Amino acid sequence: LSRRGKMAKDLRIGDLIEVVKSYHPAAEVEMVRRAYDFSAEVHRGQKRMSGEPYLVHPVAVAEIIADLKLDVPSIVGGLLHDTVEDTLTTLDQIQEDFGKDVAALVDGVTKLSRVNFTSREEKQSENFRKMVLAMVKDVRVILIKLADRTHNMRTLGHLSNEQQFAIAQETLDIYAPLADRLGIAWIKCELEDLSLKYLRPEIYYQLKRAVAR
Repeated sequence: LSRRGKMAKDLRIGDLIEVVKSYHPAAEVEMVRRAYDFSAEVHRGQKRMSGEPYLVHPVAVAEIIADLKLDVPSIVGGLLHDTVEDTLTTLDQIQEDFGKDVAALVDGVTKLSRVNFTSREEKQSENFRKMVLAMVKDVRVILIKLADRTHNMRTLGHLSNEQQFAIAQETLDIYAPLADRLGIAWIKCELEDLSLKYLRPEIYYQLKRAVAR
């Protein structure tokens, strides 16, 4: 890393740790720092569609999880949530380095990411939501996935129109209602707003102009 890049890195992880310590003073923040370094190493060279280093995404997910005031394993799970899916990292490695709790969270998020929700019928959407709740043994898995989806929706503009529409529809059908069911109003509202932006942009911008006035 260049000196400037290292300073930016230290600032970002430092800010995350400070947020965690603000609501959990006794937090094992060293594990958060190790997870950051691990994620940076295994995602090295990977880019997002925006051209940014891939590491930007897991850090943003961890920051959303910290906004939810979740525990250290959840923060670490957020930093590592794509490592098994998108790198050569194995669950055994995660368990060895970060423990069974974190490995179970990463495994749960990985399995959720592999589920394909393709129906537009409302009844089927409800079945999908029930399936998600049934397959997840730890509610923290859903919370990490909601943080992941929230950041992906915030950066959806870099994908094709077809991908934007499909992901926005899935978000509106599956993930916004799950956030609502879990009582996380701000994530539910943000996911609904961002979904509307890509599903019905004319209504979204009309409402945005009206609110601005």
